[in-house]
Amino acid sequence: MSNLNQTESGSFHTYLSEGCKLCQQGAKMVLFITGVCPRDCFYCPVSVERKKDATYANERSVSCDQDVLEEARLMDALGTGITGGEPLLVPERVLHYMRLLKSEFGKGHHIHLYTSLAPDEDTMSRLAEAGLDEIRFHPPVAMWSVLDTSPYARSIRFARKCNIMAGIEIPAIEGIDKVALFAREMDCFLNMNELEFSDSNARDMKLKGFVLEGDISNAVAGSMELTRRIFSEDNTGKVHFCSSTYKDAVQLRERLLRVARNTARAFDDTTEDGTVVYGQIICKDAMAAQKVTELLIEQEIPPEMVETNEVSVETAWWILEDVAEMVREITNNMSIVERYPFENGLVVERIPL
Repeated sequence: MSNLNQTESGSFHTYLSEGCKLCQQGAKMVLFITGVCPRDCFYCPVSVERKKDATYANERSVSCDQDVLEEARLMDALGTGITGGEPLLVPERVLHYMRLLKSEFGKGHHIHLYTSLAPDEDTMSRLAEAGLDEIRFHPPVAMWSVLDTSPYARSIRFARKCNIMAGIEIPAIEGIDKVALFAREMDCFLNMNELEFSDSNARDMKLKGFVLEGDISNAVAGSMELTRRIFSEDNTGKVHFCSSTYKDAVQLRERLLRVARNTARAFDDTTEDGTVVYGQIICKDAMAAQKVTELLIEQEIPPEMVETNEVSVETAWWILEDVAEMVREITNNMSIVERYPFENGLVVERIPL
């Protein structure tokens, strides 16, 4: 694959759309418009909890416009990827959020949209008017061999007429060679994602004979090898294969680092993976928490290095190690915590002291 740019994580490309470039920087907010979808794709990774008509900005549940804007600001988002479910089942919602984001962050805020539908010319025109920069079609597997006579061919032409960058995004499974041929004929880009197991698709995937690549990955065995075999020739077109490892090792890490830069407290230690590490003291009641806080002040710990909540006190992990024996007279519930840098972020590790 002499003309392909390759990464250590297994991804490769001859072409990257603007949306993919921003994803690599961790600079794209994910706006999950709705979990409702008319398709029943066996590989769909959307969790059971999200398969309902609800909106999320990254991990945050959205109840108002401000939730979306705050999440974008937290990560200094340079763009937004609109996904689902099927976003175009609620087109007015899609148009509203695109206009909101463009109005708040300017025309340079790049927006791309995933859809399994094939919008008509009027819908495409409305999307363009609202500020859509890039559209990624996700045709069902049953149509992969007849895409040239399908509504998707017309939609790609409509997108181009409206100055919207168009491409196709699909999982890397048997049949991608047919889609690649169509993409070359239409002169649009093709993104392929390494097939992965999730809690919601595991049963259907196993029934179709798919197995895990290994014990430490959700990737499907053979998905990467299939893609490399098919695209071993020089005439590949505008292709991008995104590996499971790349999404975790690069895209997620870069997004976490962007959030951590904006949200880390004075005493949070930010890791190279974008998580934050700090010391946490859990008390039996608010009075005990106040005693711990007073103890830290007596030890001349600067106020900005201490955060007191109702029944917990948080500080730098190394400060907690220094004062642990004194704190133990009030409570034994102490630990060093590593978590994602979001409010109530996922705890990666907790080490009791």
